[in-house]
Amino acid sequence: MVPVARRMDLEDYYPRDLIKDLGKQGFLTPSAPPEYGGPGIDLRGGSAVVVEELSRYSPTLGFITEIVNDNIVYALLRYGNNRQREEILPKVASGEWVASYALTEPCCGSDAAAIETRAEKRGGGEWIINGRKIWITQGAYADIYLLFARTGPREARHRAITAFLVRRNDCVEVSRLEMMGMRGGAGEAEIKFNDCVVSDDDVLGNVNEGGFRIAMVTLDLARIGISAVALGLSQGVLDEALEWAKTRTAFGKPPLIDWEWIQFQLADIKARLEIGRTVTYKAAWLYDNKDPSFVLYASIAKLYTAQMAVDIARDGVQILGGFGYSKESFSERAYRDAKVLEIAEGTNEIQKMVIHKILMRGLPEVEL
Repeated sequence: MVPVARRMDLEDYYPRDLIKDLGKQGFLTPSAPPEYGGPGIDLRGGSAVVVEELSRYSPTLGFITEIVNDNIVYALLRYGNNRQREEILPKVASGEWVASYALTEPCCGSDAAAIETRAEKRGGGEWIINGRKIWITQGAYADIYLLFARTGPREARHRAITAFLVRRNDCVEVSRLEMMGMRGGAGEAEIKFNDCVVSDDDVLGNVNEGGFRIAMVTLDLARIGISAVALGLSQGVLDEALEWAKTRTAFGKPPLIDWEWIQFQLADIKARLEIGRTVTYKAAWLYDNKDPSFVLYASIAKLYTAQMAVDIARDGVQILGGFGYSKESFSERAYRDAKVLEIAEGTNEIQKMVIHKILMRGLPEVEL
């Protein structure tokens, strides 16, 4: 992974072969059951352990895995019909198909209930989809999209949104987007859907309100997964900073590791990392044990670890000095990659809104 991760960043290269290798080893969709090509492990094993370890060396690959596992696999397992699960899941799990989660639009990021992409029903059980999506991870390379579209009046908001599975074909227009971090594998894109035809059999869950429910539940899970990306990224920064401090000398004195301020900085990084790891794994444990309070802890974990990762990456660059500012270091890439963790799967501000609502109104009803 290490040399490929560097190439992904420098060349904006998508490692299709490496994605397939992750699929063969069960790391791409760890929550998928064996009958669909995955190992079928719980959320702690999938969105915590696997994603964290991948992100320790390539935050982008960890980011891809959490989106595919938490957004796509969960939706298919929970809301898909037999044909969808049997036809699509094995292809996604093996890496044969690239799957993408198409929710965000130019009009509305955090306000998902305001999306404008429309799906109009016509005779013969067909739907016609028109609209634009933006900042879609793996959108540039996707073979299939889990797409959310409006199927009722705009004023109905979340009560008129439906989820569809859309295969890529000539009706899909893709424009690559140049991003600050998570380069290569993330494949961020703007997607235009121009009179795309799907059938009733491509609907995921119930028409209208079922789509918004799928989006919200998958985002709750993805907040645990993206917290694990933050953990792995931060651990990679700490690994590099520790090794550097053990060998780097300055002013003719012993290595940096013998300087008290470096010791304190490394200790502080480790302390923050373990706090983040504890709350992230607790959130996953609560979900695995069907405790609805996982929603609260998922938002706490996401809020804390996203901020933590940005701070730790900055500290790592500072410890490494000039080397940390160069593209030769992991910390430089991690610093750019970390910023999206404060934005994706619900911004920091959205997490504070969720936490506040739970404080005021109690836990929401969730499907476990």
